[in-house]
Amino acid sequence: MLNFTVGPVMSSETVCSMGAEQVPYFRTPEFSEVMFENERLMKKFAKADENARVVFLTGSGTASMEASIINVYDETDKVLVVNGGSFGHRFVELCQIHNIPYTEITIEAGKTLRPEMLEKYENAGYTGFLVNVHETSTGVHYDIDMISAFCRRNNIFLVVDAISSFLADEFNMKELGVDIMLTGSQKALACPPGISVIVLSEKAVKRVNAHNCGCMYLDLKNALKNGERGQTPFTPAVGILRQINLRLKEIEEAGGVESEIKKISDIAKDFRSKIKDLPFELFSESMSNAVTAIHPLTASAYDIFTVLKDEYGIWICPNGGEMADKVFRVGHIGALTKENNTTLINAFKDLQKRRII
Repeated sequence: MLNFTVGPVMSSETVCSMGAEQVPYFRTPEFSEVMFENERLMKKFAKADENARVVFLTGSGTASMEASIINVYDETDKVLVVNGGSFGHRFVELCQIHNIPYTEITIEAGKTLRPEMLEKYENAGYTGFLVNVHETSTGVHYDIDMISAFCRRNNIFLVVDAISSFLADEFNMKELGVDIMLTGSQKALACPPGISVIVLSEKAVKRVNAHNCGCMYLDLKNALKNGERGQTPFTPAVGILRQINLRLKEIEEAGGVESEIKKISDIAKDFRSKIKDLPFELFSESMSNAVTAIHPLTASAYDIFTVLKDEYGIWICPNGGEMADKVFRVGHIGALTKENNTTLINAFKDLQKRRII
């Protein structure tokens, strides 16, 4: 199988090999050292402040989205939510479920957030901002510098879902003034799904510790307290946390976050250059290095996904709902190479010969 989806992605052989090992008992000094190292490297790669903390939550990215909301916001807040696709809509749903007062900034699929969309919310008493900096469902990457400046001007607590863009796009948590950043094990970290990661600024830690979230499993106060000894409150996905440790060290040894971003950027540019003569058009106004969203001009996007999967052993990422036939996505994260891009392009060209596209 050749996997161009946006999660789970292709893992390195070393990460896969560790996944085949027996899972050790975790209430030990040895596992605590693994967790301390995971926290150190996550803070380093996110470019977080020295007093930032990291929570490794056993759950999908949605678990970290929900945990962040209930640990820092309540009914006294007034939150802006960017909704440009299915993951932005998920933030909206979470605010509804937990009775967080919010205003939704709705963006057409494939379009980006523009300065004029924020202007009417200046000095309007908003206390929170929720954004998926890379709306993975449409491939759009928002201007985080613009969002950061808006939040600084208005003294707004900023939560950024960087689940699919972390390690793929430039992101300096401290310089941007981001209070909470989210990511997940199955994206550019290129490990199996099961761990979501929450990086909290010093300001966010203080806010969490002063807040009653009304939940046991997603209580970040408890997670932070246990993290002081390199542990988690409940049984975590121990095997995946060990794989994350291996992967973070792989990245550091290969040159760190800058090197990883360059590698992913080069693969994305290579792929985008190779599709120019195919009957496709780019769907997103502003793209992340992590994924390319494509609108096929001559065929159903879902049909292309199905044929590649069933007949070529190649997985691209389909869309659901109204975009199922309109858009497919090709990921550039994980253990992929430019040679893998060529394999996919050759498959597309074969589909052309067969008059499938």
